Amino acid sequence: MDDLLLRRVRVGLGGGLADVRVNDGRVAAIEEPGAGSGFAARVLDGHGGTLLPGLVDAHVHALQWATFRRRIPLADARSAAEAVELLLRRLLATSDQPGDLVVGAGFRDGLWPDKPHKDLLQRALPGRAVALFSADLHTLWLSPAALKLIGRDHPTGVLLENDCMTATAALPSAAVDVQDRWVADALSAAASRGVTGIVDYEYADTVTDWTRRVAAVAPATRVSCVISRPLLDVAISRGHRTGDVLADGLLSVGPFKLFVDGSLNTRTAYCHDPYPESDSPGLLELPPSELEPLLRRAWENGLVPAVHAIGDKANTIALDAFAAVGCPGRIEHAQLLSSDDVPRFAGLDLVASVQPAHQPDDRDVADRHWYGRTDRAYAYRALLDSGARLEIGSDAPVAPLDPWDGIAAAVGRTDDDRPAWHPEQAIPLADALAAASGGRRGIAVGDVADLMITAADPSHLSPAQLRDMPLTATILAGKPTHLA
Repeated sequence: MDDLLLRRVRVGLGGGLADVRVNDGRVAAIEEPGAGSGFAARVLDGHGGTLLPGLVDAHVHALQWATFRRRIPLADARSAAEAVELLLRRLLATSDQPGDLVVGAGFRDGLWPDKPHKDLLQRALPGRAVALFSADLHTLWLSPAALKLIGRDHPTGVLLENDCMTATAALPSAAVDVQDRWVADALSAAASRGVTGIVDYEYADTVTDWTRRVAAVAPATRVSCVISRPLLDVAISRGHRTGDVLADGLLSVGPFKLFVDGSLNTRTAYCHDPYPESDSPGLLELPPSELEPLLRRAWENGLVPAVHAIGDKANTIALDAFAAVGCPGRIEHAQLLSSDDVPRFAGLDLVASVQPAHQPDDRDVADRHWYGRTDRAYAYRALLDSGARLEIGSDAPVAPLDPWDGIAAAVGRTDDDRPAWHPEQAIPLADALAAASGGRRGIAVGDVADLMITAADPSHLSPAQLRDMPLTATILAGKPTHLA
């Protein structure tokens, strides 16, 4: 008995109309419209929409994204003073309780004419605990009351990198059951954009957290649970290996995550050349003497390493470490690359896990802080031409958990009225879709039925139209998770 019949869908980009049968979570048949026979437990009319592989966001911070959706947005702030104004304006318009921690997120201070400081927050909201997160999650701006809340003292209240991460973990948070509901809501929203899988890079015990969530409510997407550096020994003791399937196939064990450097906006991405307004080349979080043994220990225990590297020197260090250990893996972000390093990704069997939506967001900051080097920043076409495998993620909440945003940026290299930024690094739509679909390039009989139906054929749309792609349905293992 067929589980699902998809009527009147166009299979693949530019494809002709067909009926597609799904049985036991897999594509069972692709037939001429109306030609098939037999019972289907459910029939879904695609109305001529395009059937494509479901989207997989290759880099998400699930809980942070779910929480971010409830924070005061600060992305429009063009200065520290304006960020405070936006904060006050939002608080005046809400029924915020006087004792609550005030949380904002999304500011980008790389081009600000002034500097964030705890005193600005104290003057605006005397005695209030205020925590403001940068868009890249590498900076946390705290008021004096918020610092006191977590038992810290700091001269400016602006915490970077590891200080930011540990302070974030110490801040008050909602109850676990509330957080889990937020995460479930966030994944349902992602499913409405065609997402059938995420890779969760949350800095936590993701396997335990997701096992608990799945026991309560089946998630709207598959989840690959990334192992953070502090949990390496725990993962090994549990016998976890990358790719192990958990919880009826909805969960799996992901890669092992390490940081080599920081970020561009925080000016801590580690580069060969110093930043123009300082003598600093950025921050080296993990030198080769520590990186290589960690890669080797992970790989020897069945965990594929995923290394965060944004600056060109950080990427060189990461590539050298993979070469020394001789294992496959992933480099997360790969935002600025030395020309000689581009072909090494394919040669070392490494995935370039990239976030194209960051490129339009970062273009002005990159033009300022990576001046003269941006021809090799966000170099997706160069990587693709060299034979590297690209996978597209959002790094939500750095960018929204919506792969269409990244697909549009990869194809169009802009998200506003300005001309494309380094258009020579744009990639074809088919390649962008594959990179956003876990490498799947089409649909064939026998495939896992993680699918989406777009209301329009993406190949006929502009990048701006791709960003607003209407979805008719999303299907996970043969079952609809979203219907328009």
